[in-house]
Amino acid sequence: MFPIVCIGASAGGLEALEQFLTNVPSASGFGYVIIQHLDPTQKGMLPEILQRKTKLKVLEVTDGMLVEPDSVYVIPPNKSMSIMKGKLHLFHPLETRGMRLPIDFFLQSLAEDRKELGVGIILSGMGSDGSAGIRAIKENNGRVMVQTPENAKFDSMPRSAIEAVSVDTVAPANELPAKLIELLKHIPAKKSNPEIEVKDDSSLEKIIILLHSYTGNDFSLYKKSTLYRRIERRMAVHKLNKITSYVNFLHENPNEGDILFKELMIGVTNFFRDANVWEKLKKTVIPSIINNAKSDPLLRAWVPGCSTGEEAYSLAIIFKEALEKTDREGVSMQIFATDLDNDSIERARKGVFRASIASDVSPERLKRFFVKTEEGYCVKTEIREMVVFAQHNLTMHPPFTKLDFISCRNLLIYLDHELQKKIIGLFYYSINPEGFLLLGSSESLGSQGNLFSTLDTKLKFYQKTALTQSPESFDFPTSFSKTNPVENEKTSPLESIPNIQTLADQLLLKYFSPVGVLVNEDGDIIYTSGRTGKYLEPSVGKANLNIFAMLREGLRQKFPLAFRKVIQKKVPVVLRNIKVGTKGDSQTLDIRIQPIEQPDLLKGNVMIIFKEVDTPLPVGNSSKAGSKIPRQLELEKELVQMQSEMQNTVEEMQTSQEELKSANEELQSTNEELQSTNEELTSSKEELQSLNEELQTVNAELLANADDYSRVNNDMKNLLNSTDIATLFLDKELNIRRFTNQATHIFKFIKSDIGRPFTDQVTNLIYPELEDDALEVLKTLIFIEKQIPAKDGRWFSIRIMPYRTNDDRIDGLVITFINISDLKQLEVGLEENEQMHRMCLDSTSDIFISLSANGDIKEFNRNAEFFFGINKEEVIGRNYVKMFVPKSEWAKTEKDINKLAKLGKPGKYEMTLLIAENKKALVIGTFQFLSSNLKASKVMMMMITKV
Repeated sequence: MFPIVCIGASAGGLEALEQFLTNVPSASGFGYVIIQHLDPTQKGMLPEILQRKTKLKVLEVTDGMLVEPDSVYVIPPNKSMSIMKGKLHLFHPLETRGMRLPIDFFLQSLAEDRKELGVGIILSGMGSDGSAGIRAIKENNGRVMVQTPENAKFDSMPRSAIEAVSVDTVAPANELPAKLIELLKHIPAKKSNPEIEVKDDSSLEKIIILLHSYTGNDFSLYKKSTLYRRIERRMAVHKLNKITSYVNFLHENPNEGDILFKELMIGVTNFFRDANVWEKLKKTVIPSIINNAKSDPLLRAWVPGCSTGEEAYSLAIIFKEALEKTDREGVSMQIFATDLDNDSIERARKGVFRASIASDVSPERLKRFFVKTEEGYCVKTEIREMVVFAQHNLTMHPPFTKLDFISCRNLLIYLDHELQKKIIGLFYYSINPEGFLLLGSSESLGSQGNLFSTLDTKLKFYQKTALTQSPESFDFPTSFSKTNPVENEKTSPLESIPNIQTLADQLLLKYFSPVGVLVNEDGDIIYTSGRTGKYLEPSVGKANLNIFAMLREGLRQKFPLAFRKVIQKKVPVVLRNIKVGTKGDSQTLDIRIQPIEQPDLLKGNVMIIFKEVDTPLPVGNSSKAGSKIPRQLELEKELVQMQSEMQNTVEEMQTSQEELKSANEELQSTNEELQSTNEELTSSKEELQSLNEELQTVNAELLANADDYSRVNNDMKNLLNSTDIATLFLDKELNIRRFTNQATHIFKFIKSDIGRPFTDQVTNLIYPELEDDALEVLKTLIFIEKQIPAKDGRWFSIRIMPYRTNDDRIDGLVITFINISDLKQLEVGLEENEQMHRMCLDSTSDIFISLSANGDIKEFNRNAEFFFGINKEEVIGRNYVKMFVPKSEWAKTEKDINKLAKLGKPGKYEMTLLIAENKKALVIGTFQFLSSNLKASKVMMMMITKV
């Protein structure tokens, strides 16, 4: 078999593909498959384009085509493609356009088909297609290479790939072929035998030791074959042929330890992996767990080795769906999701996944349990709050307890038999009675099958069994972190308290005999009074002023019990007739242990008083035993006392055992609560960081908007000033909002007038109705336009209009003042000329008529009114021919007039007209034609002479 290289690209990928293929040698021995996002509606031209850049044979794939070395195969448009036994198979895509992930689809099949001989290369592109596929390549020990994001035209796909897995090589597209050939040189020709693979136990152990020192994680119980394969990959990257060389490299480069750790922590997961498992979980297992929930409605589940969280979120979704189909209310589930890789946990906590999850999650679930974002899909709060993520080491940290369900899939396969056995025992301890366990498809319970009953052999569902005898004890982890334990704060020594000796002496004199010792609750001696050498002696070794270490023989059994009783119950205790050995001799004591409540400076401490008493003489009759009778009585008394002490000791031990058990449960509960609280604090911190980023973004946007508004304001100001039109902006209360420079020539405005009523301003306009008209426009929303004179002789055309906002609200008025003084003067001149013209026409003895280009009457003088017997107002605008020419001559007259008009020269024309009193008269009309600049047509001036 030979390596097959899948090259995935999208937007901007053509340039990268050309750079890659240009540098591929003609005899590399690899097969190349190109998966490009293509337009499904267009015929593909990629093979022809790429053929120009390479000596390799470039082919467009047909169904069933066999991949051969030193050939390039290009996916056709509107197809999905997979590979099996070296043959390429085409499928019509089921996903809608825009939701297809052809690179992921092919890479996953390539990983299964070629194993360690599969290579995934991600080039320029948008989105995240390929990220899930290269994880499958990594899981099967293949190689992954990515184009440097800085050199990619679109860096989204390369960056997503780098974030998804530990990439073997990141380089520009033109350098990838050489690095690929160098990388694949280290692939063994034959598949390694796991028994032979671990060739150098000493070197491997050194690597494990270095990894432990760098990361704090112990890999000594991981499968050696798995470790060695991952190490071989790193050796190939660094071009090292011997494992001893890699040990030296790892020792000299601590950063390599983190990279190797990432290699060992390859987390391959996705939503609802193995659909049959989730279907059974939803229909059978979860309903059974819900029905078993009696007193405690809070169910608990654990997903160890959760990677980036897909498994945990899938479980939360399945629980929600299963709960809806039951009649139980108030039941909820808390899911603990843990992993050794902190980076994976951080990604899982965010709950944001790429758009590629659409291939694993149904549209209904996406719509209900996810929110679409720019980054992809974000888990909704109702699901996120069900899951608590934490970094956790199964071999070092305490397990979660009182669990109803554990899902540990494809984790045990990486561990050796001894560690598998320990973890399965740990799961048994953690699960509640009748709880469930789910393992991966390649995992089993092994020799510990008696701990669980099998529910489904194929899907690997198990249920905890009730053993008739206790299982063997397991070495469970007892520490939760590597942090050093914090020393408990000790009670500050009271030697520094002023007058403590005086206070203690007064207390001794008041209550006790002089020989006494003042101690704190832990037994540390604070002060002594009198000679205590008969009762206390220094301990052997390092100096220790604790009374329990200094007690002489005879006090070490009864005194601790009495002292504890005083501390717990705060009542004084007296030990009577206690024999103490001193240098071969013995003496009898009464010891009083007194808790101190007053004064406040000594409150909480204990005073111990030693008092010697005479040895009581036993009363007895003389007998054969003689001197033995007192000894027998003494022994009997000691026996009774010893039995009483033993009974007290047993009761105290039982009490202590129960307290320890209760304390252990409380500590476990507290530990879980602290873990949950820490998780929530971490989430809150992330939310605050996200909120801070959003606020920074909003702030930047507001600054940009402010700059835009400033520019718009300047543009509008310059525009209004350039129009030379005085403009006044008022609000709804007729207060001044803005005005242009030209407005200051009409009103006496200054800058400080903004915000004041405009009616208070002095103006040159003779317009007392201005305020009333402004209010009328605000009321009716109908604009008003008037021509108003000024006191200095100027005239203005004033237009009052409503001020409308972008959302169509009325927010004031806009008043414009256009200077029409010149127009007004021209209007007066024209009016005078018209009057002059009218006087001339009326004073002439001729009959004068002015016609438009189409023959309508425009002017009609007084003589014409007498001649035709009709008033001027009755004929203006009517057709001359149809009014005054007999109907029989309409056509001829119009034709002759039009003929004269075309010539455009003055002329005379004889015609018959209908005049006053319905008479006909033959007249001669003199036509004069004027040119109109407005319509570029002829205007006829006609004077009629009677015949």
